[in-house]
Amino acid sequence: MVLLLLGACAHDSRPPSGPDSARSARARSQASPRYPAAVASRSNEDGALATQFQAAPALATLRGEASYYSDGLAGHPTASGEPYRPLAFTAAHRKLPLGTVLRVTRSDGKGVVYVRVNDRGPYGGKGRILDLSRAAAEQLGMLRAGVLQVRAEVVAYGHKKGH
Repeated sequence: MVLLLLGACAHDSRPPSGPDSARSARARSQASPRYPAAVASRSNEDGALATQFQAAPALATLRGEASYYSDGLAGHPTASGEPYRPLAFTAAHRKLPLGTVLRVTRSDGKGVVYVRVNDRGPYGGKGRILDLSRAAAEQLGMLRAGVLQVRAEVVAYGHKKGH
């Protein structure tokens, strides 16, 4: 038993150095995080938003900054009562009715995503209009930047219940 403890203490815990270790560290940092099983899947509804609302006219337009949720919030309840699922196409808005569907476009026009409002927020500055799920942020190519100028068009209003 004492030998096992000594062997464990003698282990060098420093990460290996050299070009191969730098490549593997980059690969680990870019890999998708692991989520609890209950929130790790996408639903059929998520993929259907773009198909269903692609041709829908804009009922209202909002402009401002979008940020995205921390992966650490995975599984935590949203204002709608459902758990936050990083791989779902969802968003938080301060006042729009829960269930509202938005077409979110980068201000440079290089990306578009359809999301369903299921939470309240963001609580950053006044210029911040949306908090997006990780999947939505990824589709817009904003993971590195963290915050992005967007145009959010309401394509369907949700129910007032829970608003």
